[in-house]
Parts: sequence; C-alpha cells; structure tokens
Amino acid sequence: MKNKNAKNKGIQSTEKYLFISTVRDDTVVLKSGGLRAVLLTSSINFALKNEDEQQGIVQGYVALLNSVDFPLQICVQSRKLNIDSYLLKIDERFKKTTNDLMKIQLAEYKKYIVELLDLGDIMSKKFYVIIPYEPGSSSTKKTFTTQLSEVFSPTKAINLSKKQFNEYKNELERRVALVEAGLRGMGLSSIRLDTQGLIESLYNTYNPMVSQFEKIKDINEINIENQ
Repeated sequence: MKNKNAKNKGIQSTEKYLFISTVRDDTVVLKSGGLRAVLLTSSINFALKNEDEQQGIVQGYVALLNSVDFPLQICVQSRKLNIDSYLLKIDERFKKTTNDLMKIQLAEYKKYIVELLDLGDIMSKKFYVIIPYEPGSSSTKKTFTTQLSEVFSPTKAINLSKKQFNEYKNELERRVALVEAGLRGMGLSSIRLDTQGLIESLYNTYNPMVSQFEKIKDINEINIENQ
C-alpha cells in the first residue's frame, strides 16, 4: 500500500507540470487560460515541383505569414508505421478462407509485411499546425527567464467560465479560418482535430510506447453519468 501511494503521488506531481487543463469542444484548454486549435495538414514534396510551382508555394507561405498577427507552431511527428488494423483484416480474411493454398499465401504475406517493417524501420509522418489564443497576450510579454522558470515549476490552473470560454473560442475560430485559407493558398488541405482526435494525439505524444499496445477509448463510449 505504501508503494502504491508513493506511485500515485509521483503521478500527481508529474501532472502538475503539464500545461494542459482539459480538452473540450475541439479545443485544448491550457492551465493558463489559453486555448489551442490543432490542424492536421497534408504535405508537399517541394523538391519534385517545377520552378513555377515552387515559387507559387513560397509565395503562398509568405502570404500566410503576412496575413496573421499571432504566432503559429508547426509540429512534425514521426512514428513507426502502425498497420495493426491492416494486419487484423488479414487475420479475418485468413479465418474466413477455406482454401488451404490461400491460407498459406495469407500467412506468408503477413509474415513478409511484419518483417519488412521491422527491417526497414518504416516511419510515418504527421504534420500539424497549432493555432493559439492567449487572453491578454498582446499586453503581457514574458521574459526568457520567466518562461524558463515556468518549465520547472508546477503550473496552476485558471478556471474559465462558460462565457469566457465562448468569447475566447470565437477569437480562436477566426484565427483557424484565417490559417485554413492560407494553407489552401499553398495547395495544402487541412482538417481540424476534434475532441477525440486531440485526446488521442496527446495520449500518443505523452505515451509513445504504451499507446502502441493500449488504445484509448472513444469518448462517446465512456459513461460519465456517475462521475
């Protein structure tokens, strides 16, 4: 029991250093009261474009930067390619197949795919654009020393009322629309992560090893009536 309590205390103390308070209405709410929206974007192989196309992409990027008066964060995540769902489909096909020759071929094909991933260490990349809104950020600028001290200090949550949240979210929505238009000007498609997508992305980011074996549940399937 003593070890269990010590372990729980360790988890709680770690959570104090996370900047995230909650995720709601397709938005990440920080403990500082700030909001974040996340866009999952497509990618472009710039090197394969001709000179005119490259120039158009650069001009679109410049236009995007000139159209915003707030900071943007571009995040690239590299993860080992996960094809568990594809392998499950092969297993289902294997169970339904009555032809012995087909079963052998399916088993060999699955073995080949798994070995290929292990030997080649094939990675998948996802590209995100994080759009922020910080209440009062225009009038308050933190020094480098202040920002550094906050990294090693427990963060304190600021409770937002429903009215405050809606006001901040309206401004965030305006920024999201602006960035989406800028990305389209570069020839990029984007989709905003919803609440489930944000939770899964954060879970996978903070638990890169565990998330490979323990998948997070759909929030719509979680019973919160008695919580």
